[in-house]
Amino acid sequence: MNKIYKVFPGGKFKVLTFSYDDGKIEDRRLVKLFNKYNLKATFNLNTGIINPEIRIPQEEWTELYAGHDIAVHTLTHPTMIRLNDYAVIREILEDKNNLEKIFHRPITGFAYPNGSFDSRIVDIAKSVGIKYARVTNDRYAATKAAENYASSADGPIPIGDENGFFMPDDYMRWVPTCHHNHNLIDFGKKFMALTKKQYLYMMYVWGHSYEFERNNNWEVIENFCEMIANRDDIWYATNSEIVEYNELFDRLEFFSDNEYVHNPSVKSVWLAVNNDTIIEVKGGETVKL
Repeated sequence: MNKIYKVFPGGKFKVLTFSYDDGKIEDRRLVKLFNKYNLKATFNLNTGIINPEIRIPQEEWTELYAGHDIAVHTLTHPTMIRLNDYAVIREILEDKNNLEKIFHRPITGFAYPNGSFDSRIVDIAKSVGIKYARVTNDRYAATKAAENYASSADGPIPIGDENGFFMPDDYMRWVPTCHHNHNLIDFGKKFMALTKKQYLYMMYVWGHSYEFERNNNWEVIENFCEMIANRDDIWYATNSEIVEYNELFDRLEFFSDNEYVHNPSVKSVWLAVNNDTIIEVKGGETVKL
């Protein structure tokens, strides 16, 4: 029987994505940089906060963020776990409605403001059409915490595999790889060096564009983008593209003997058959494997 493995578009096994919050005016420079190097990002916006001195006016959003992803960041950026259910619903759903009216497309992503969430917030977000949500912790922070604990405990603590470049178990509690101030270049070099194609790897970078201006370190993201762009083994995707692609794969209909597969979706899905043969299964096709 054939062994079938999921691969990313074009048969790639690595994906890079970015997530940036708040829609501050420094997004203009960051978007220009991403566009220069053909990189994809998700921008998490608050539609209830209007401050043209520090935030990009909403009338600029559709042009500025064209080609990138947009996600909910709540209406007014509250600490969510302190709100009652009605306020949580309002914060998420009104921001979602406003964004969909501005961008004329479904908005299904979310970034928890201030990193504040619990199971109640997750359930409410899912109930109003949110498919994925990013937290503010990251693999780097978890690694350092584990290292600090292990230094005073009886031995090392497992913190993940392959430096944390793995796909999430729960997209509603999506943990990034690193903040851009957390050894970004070193993470990028380790990511580029990964070669074991029997795995899928993801590097997920998050932050706020205003931090580059505040810390006077734009060179961090500029050097990273130049280093990691335009590689033929990396899929450059937005958050929602990653989620959508996984949904496409999950909808594939395999024959019981794994000799054929039917793709009931409109978009293509790629498979690795017996590790070495890459097959594109186009929308509506039934393909012999």
